[in-house]
Amino acid sequence: MRPNQFSAETAQKLAEKLNMPIEHIVHTPPNVIMEKIAELEKKEAEETVEETNE
Repeated sequence: MRPNQFSAETAQKLAEKLNMPIEHIVHTPPNVIMEKIAELEKKEAEETVEETNE
């Protein structure tokens, strides 16, 4: 399987955001990365709603 075609900057940002090593970001299938990003966004949205309700 070919590595993802992310720029170094994009891979760094994704690794930081998803708390994964850059090597994993480069070799993880794109659909899995998109799922992880969606989960993270959902979690952040829920936290924002909870903060707003307080």
